[in-house]
Amino acid sequence: MYGEGVEEHYKISDPQVLRVVTHPLRARLLGLLRSDGPATASELGRTVGESSGSTSYHLRELFKHGFIEEDPEQRDGRERRWRARHRYTSWNSREMAVTPEGRETVKVMRLLQAELLGRVTEEFDEAGWSPEWVSAAGMSDHIVELPPAALEEFAARTGEILRELAARHEGAPDGQLVHIWVGGFPRKRREEP
Repeated sequence: MYGEGVEEHYKISDPQVLRVVTHPLRARLLGLLRSDGPATASELGRTVGESSGSTSYHLRELFKHGFIEEDPEQRDGRERRWRARHRYTSWNSREMAVTPEGRETVKVMRLLQAELLGRVTEEFDEAGWSPEWVSAAGMSDHIVELPPAALEEFAARTGEILRELAARHEGAPDGQLVHIWVGGFPRKRREEP
């Protein structure tokens, strides 16, 4: 899926650059290039139900801002093949929060992530998977009392565990692409009367 030269992540500190992927179609195209590998505008258009002209435009925007590149290994004489330049995109919410534009951009990105979670949850049909996958798949939610440092530690340790598990099980015959979300947000306590 990922060829040589694909970087681990794209750390963005400019809200204008992050805003490029707040467009739902661009976010979806980038996600498809990351999960399914290189593709042309026409192939992506068929997948997402858009014209190749529309996908072509949005792919050029992603290219212009450093999210994707032409795939050097799979050139097509008639049409460009694109690939993701990075496995994932990251940003520092605290840095982004210093401007209203940054706060709004991060909020839109979080909503896009939640929308994808909803779509993946809706598309998951237990009838199409083995009992092992049905048992392993799912979500849980927890409400715990933590300070900010503990929530940051949780996110960091979760990332470490995922990288270790992915490396240990790379090439497993029963391996599948798995969507995993990790999130935590503080909530205000209800005012006591």
